[in-house]
Amino acid sequence: MPPRARALVLALTAALGPVLAGCSSDDGPRTVGDPVTRAEARVLADLLHRNFQEGGADFVATAPYGETAVLTLTGELDFRESVGQAEAVTSFGDGRDDDVRTLYFTRDQVWVGEIPGMAETLPKNAAYLRRPLSDGSEDAGPPLADVLVEVLLRLGSESADDPDAFLAADGYTWQGQRSIDSRLASLFGLREGRTVAVGAADDLLLQYETPLADGDIEVTVTLSDHGRRRVQVPAEDETALVADHPEAAAALGV
Repeated sequence: MPPRARALVLALTAALGPVLAGCSSDDGPRTVGDPVTRAEARVLADLLHRNFQEGGADFVATAPYGETAVLTLTGELDFRESVGQAEAVTSFGDGRDDDVRTLYFTRDQVWVGEIPGMAETLPKNAAYLRRPLSDGSEDAGPPLADVLVEVLLRLGSESADDPDAFLAADGYTWQGQRSIDSRLASLFGLREGRTVAVGAADDLLLQYETPLADGDIEVTVTLSDHGRRRVQVPAEDETALVADHPEAAAALGV
């Protein structure tokens, strides 16, 4: 597993944001760095709620760390129930084999399974280890996988935000357009170094980038195939608690 991140991700206290399908305002062509318009602010304010309304999405979340290592989570999210599942792959880039395992997660729990050697170290029939999702209180900081989970689960909201918040504060800017996975996207700069890319045709969030609090790691989340998802976490009878098996958990890097 990857090392622990040194700080939790920057809080997502404001909505992220898509743009309107066009790239010009009523006053003429847009210039990269222009403040968002009132119409764009309305879409920005609704973005996380739109994810919730859509129900879920497939995702790829990446976080390069150290000299050459990269943690990648690939899976699906249910925004309405705040639950997801992913294949977690740590590529070290130094000749070592990738570390591959399966994660399920909610807002307060993480299940980890499909690790080589797990069957030999856990009780009979147990295929997953479960532990609380980090709250960031550890001396060394939370595990990097937990930071990515925190980012992912904050991308949906039951309600929209106030559009005026995007107009009243500096730092919300239009950044042009580009293609993401063959989809035309409009880009926005947010405050504190964050950016979003939004489908020009449907105002859905396609990509979100944020630095971690210490600035050394940049997290990128790409969403696709928005729509209803139903993710079932592992059953109790196939789950063992990390608290009951600390030595096995430590040996497996959970």
